Amino acid sequence: MGHKEHFAIIDIGSNTVRLVIYAKDQGGHFKEADNVKAVARLRNYLNEDHVLEEEGIKILLKTLKSFKEVTDTYNLQQLLCVATATVRQAENQEEILHRVEGEIGFSLRVLSEQEEAYYGYLAVVNSTSVEEGVTVDIGGGSTEVTYYENRQIKHSHSFPFGALSLKSMFVKNDMPTEQEMDKLKRYLTDQFLSLPWIKNKKVPLIGIGGSARNLVQVDQALKSYPLSGVHQYKMQDNDIGFIKNYLLTLNFKKLQKVEGLSKDRADIILPAIQVFQTLYDVSQASSFVLSRKGLRDGVFYEELLRGVEIDRFPNVVEESFNEMANDFDIDLKHVQHVTDLSMEMFEQFRRNGIGHITNDDKWLLKRAAFVFNLGDYIDSESSSQHTFYMLANRTIDGLLHQDRLKLALVASFKSKSIFKQYLEPYKHWFVKQEQKKLRMIGSLIKFAYSLDSTRRQIVRDLTISFEKDEIVMDVTCDQESMPEEYQVEKQKKHLEKSLKQKVTTNFYYVKG
Repeated sequence: MGHKEHFAIIDIGSNTVRLVIYAKDQGGHFKEADNVKAVARLRNYLNEDHVLEEEGIKILLKTLKSFKEVTDTYNLQQLLCVATATVRQAENQEEILHRVEGEIGFSLRVLSEQEEAYYGYLAVVNSTSVEEGVTVDIGGGSTEVTYYENRQIKHSHSFPFGALSLKSMFVKNDMPTEQEMDKLKRYLTDQFLSLPWIKNKKVPLIGIGGSARNLVQVDQALKSYPLSGVHQYKMQDNDIGFIKNYLLTLNFKKLQKVEGLSKDRADIILPAIQVFQTLYDVSQASSFVLSRKGLRDGVFYEELLRGVEIDRFPNVVEESFNEMANDFDIDLKHVQHVTDLSMEMFEQFRRNGIGHITNDDKWLLKRAAFVFNLGDYIDSESSSQHTFYMLANRTIDGLLHQDRLKLALVASFKSKSIFKQYLEPYKHWFVKQEQKKLRMIGSLIKFAYSLDSTRRQIVRDLTISFEKDEIVMDVTCDQESMPEEYQVEKQKKHLEKSLKQKVTTNFYYVKG
């Protein structure tokens, strides 16, 4: 296993029991090294008197025993084992904890309702850049809802129903009928309306957990969605309604085969979707966003940042880009210099009304300059293709899919024709004006890169003047600039094409 540090977390839910092992790399970032899941459905063994029956305990012990065989192959720094609704609601909780400790050797921590809700919020706020939102995490036996503003938690509540219990309360057979769905909807509406802080919030609704992930996977499959990854994927209420109605038309056998839906969730997906839809309506959400990070990640962030004074990353996107710098050996001095040059050009273009750029495009320029031609790390010859693929398909915490795609298109810019080729599957995502702007920002960064093609940071000053049909750049360098001049001559045509203007460059050499 090498010299990496490993940490494990086991999450005993009412539907699923899951083990995740994280590895810490040299840069101090964590990656999932292993992810094992067992569908135990413990909820079904909780009887009327709220006692977890012997059969349920045996299933739990058997599952944990098989997990222990996996954790034993790692030299773990730490193993956390947490349990949620079913164990929390069990009258014989003491006995369960005792047997897990005695037979497996794991000490089990039962999360309170408040803790469970808080960890979901913590995961969302540390892995997305949604500043204000309502989070919802449907488990098998409980549903946690929180509201946060300015990344601070304001309210939270744990409802004592989850996808499994709603199914047993409202649905007789495998497939719910229209009447059953209506009854369920009325019940959920009353439940959510009992919390005044949910009403009419008009902020994104952020879904956590397996049911939310399955909903998104079905949406992506139906739309033949071209990007990979579900984290921070965005849907609207009509998408949710469409999927609900589509699934209701199927028989159970067909439902189990739906692309994107895991077979073991087929019987509980419809009650779960009804929860999302009802909450969307009551809160009048602006959109539905999936967070792939949830309870486990929240518990993990807390452990990780224990002793550090913060429990939230100051800036989620910043954190993601630091991680990329680390993963792909980014030359920070070089990218900083190029970013400064790009910003300088950008500001002067913007002030002179060139290229339809606005202040809002600054984030894109800054981020894209940082990862421009990232694909070099894999192969310098096909750097552009690798850059586009890696950025378009890597989950970047804090960026919604559309922003991630913009980043990929700009940072991989090589020429107009290659840009068009990458854009093809996503053309309908952007209006013409936006496409032109992305191309222009890409060609601008490409130009700035040629000003530091030898990575010596020799450009001291850049002055731009705008004549009637040409742009003149005076570049002052403190070293011999021949290689840079050669690159600029070669690359400036891309900028000229996207600006539809001639660009003239004059280099001056000034001794340091």
